Amino acid sequence: MSVRSGSTRVTGTNGPLHNGTGDMYVTIGADRPGSGRISFRRVADDQLAWLRRVLVAPPGMGSARFELASTGTVILDGAPGSGRTSAARVLLREHHKDVGAFRELLPGEEGELPLADPELIGFGDRLLLDLSAAGAVQWAAARADLSTLRKGVHEQHAHLVVVMPHGGGLDSDLQRYRVEIQQPCRERVLRRHLRLHGVPSEQYLCPDPTVADVVREQRPLREIADFADLVRRAREAAALGEGFAQWCTTAQRARADRREEVAALVARLGDSSQRALLITVAMLHGAHADVIHRTSQLLLDTVGSPPDELPLLQRKDLSQRLVETGAGAGPDGHVRFRELDHDSAVRAHFWDHMPDLRQHLGMWTARSVDLSDAHITQELRDGVVAKLAGEYLRTGRAEGLASLAEAWGTTATSRAGLEAAVQALTCGLGDPLHARSFRGWIYQWCIGKQLKEQYAQVLVRVCADVIAASHPDQAMLRLYYLARCEHSTSGALQALSDLVETSHRLRRRLLHRLARSEFSQADLDIFLQAGVAEALTRPYDSGHALVEEKSVQASVTTCWQAVLMGLPRPAWQPYAERWMHTAADAGQGGLLLELLVAAADRCESRRGAAFASLYSTARDAEHTAPGGSSCAASTTDLLLQKICSAQRRSRPTTPPRAASPRGTER
Repeated sequence: MSVRSGSTRVTGTNGPLHNGTGDMYVTIGADRPGSGRISFRRVADDQLAWLRRVLVAPPGMGSARFELASTGTVILDGAPGSGRTSAARVLLREHHKDVGAFRELLPGEEGELPLADPELIGFGDRLLLDLSAAGAVQWAAARADLSTLRKGVHEQHAHLVVVMPHGGGLDSDLQRYRVEIQQPCRERVLRRHLRLHGVPSEQYLCPDPTVADVVREQRPLREIADFADLVRRAREAAALGEGFAQWCTTAQRARADRREEVAALVARLGDSSQRALLITVAMLHGAHADVIHRTSQLLLDTVGSPPDELPLLQRKDLSQRLVETGAGAGPDGHVRFRELDHDSAVRAHFWDHMPDLRQHLGMWTARSVDLSDAHITQELRDGVVAKLAGEYLRTGRAEGLASLAEAWGTTATSRAGLEAAVQALTCGLGDPLHARSFRGWIYQWCIGKQLKEQYAQVLVRVCADVIAASHPDQAMLRLYYLARCEHSTSGALQALSDLVETSHRLRRRLLHRLARSEFSQADLDIFLQAGVAEALTRPYDSGHALVEEKSVQASVTTCWQAVLMGLPRPAWQPYAERWMHTAADAGQGGLLLELLVAAADRCESRRGAAFASLYSTARDAEHTAPGGSSCAASTTDLLLQKICSAQRRSRPTTPPRAASPRGTER
């Protein structure tokens, strides 16, 4: 894998928020009717809404709310495990409006603007700067720009929440924005989680020794959330007649160290087929028995085990074999371990103590997701990839997971294989410890020259659906590079256009980048797709349009000049005709025409030909004008006046060269 290795550090949580010990499956792609899949953005929004409901306001939350509402900025301090980062996200969620977007700032990463850059902040944005795990150097650098950043936030009517490293220094002029967050009552936190998990209040309000032990422990709040989720799962799997005390006991047992227990089980299962079955149940926990049987045989084949030589009817049946592994099939035919969370302990054992198995598990996972079976759903495919990714990430082998995703995406022969690569990268991007590394590797792939078409499709999906959800600037940069080396079916150009359609700030950044580009064929195509006049004249949050900004006018003029000089007329005429149509309808029609004329005026030796082409295009546009030919003709006349003015003539004696007389049929 052609990526640079680097150190990793916690820069913030990204993507969906996980509030329990169970597996979380993230499906990728826009909502499609009948697909059974939801977009990453909706998952992230739902998780943030859940966080807001489940959060018990910690001491200091009221002061933070007041400071954020009155000044637009608050700097949160607090000990690790106090809930400061969750509080920051909820504070910003409470200021959600129809304008602006939620974004997490990651200064120093590819595609991120410096904190002091005036283009960083959009009108009404909700910005999170999580530096809770920053070192002294990173915090000092960020602190130096905080005053400038806060000023920009105020001017754009935005909101900024900074999570500072606990105990870090803060300049005197910023002290007034600092609010300390303290850990709330752990018992209240547990009860809130249990209530939202559907546990009846008459049960969790009763004293319980297990609960007392859990809330007595001085541990981060996320571990209380984990315990509550285990109680929920224990309740769902409980036998008839079991109550809250039994659920809590089961949950507490699931938290215990099971390494010796699992090691003893594996030692008893000396037969390779039984060990393969044990691994399969752990990786496909909850799958149908038919799937478990088929994929366990596939695992044996993957590792090269010889086939069973016993006659078929002399072999143990699947039910007996499952019992020996501590699992069983329920009335619905789906296989689960009898002990809660036993599957994660089994996965950890084989991963940690059979390192030679790791490569085979990657190949087996790729083969498993490619199987066609009525019981193999997309959720099941995503789940097995997530479990494998979890082992890579748990043991700090993020680069190995990235390499695996690249191999899957490069060699996949089916859509399921591409989906597996997308899911693997999504898991990496959602891991707080390794997300930064994954964003860096994805950047390196996007700027690579030897990218295969099918893997380009994977990267487009990940950038547009996952990275863009909270880091749109990074997504835009990566999609821009993918669009520059566009593959026939990767969809990078369309994804880039769709992304900038969501934000005038992003469109402005893209236009400025294009104006500084080398104006390759791909750059010109990107401009024609992204620099449409309708978007430039549409008022945005501040009530102004992009075309009214001097910097945007300069970039658009430069890009249109490159188009007129570098592309044949048939390539740009449809876009110019749309430009004319918009000029006829928009209040800034005269300004739009001035930009085209200014671009043509810069074409030096081709100046006259450029003017003539624009005039002819305007005449052609009259026939397809949505507002009718009369209004369009007025636009053509106005264009001609501006051309004549540029040529320093009051009115021409003849129309520009190559223009047909008005009324002549073409």
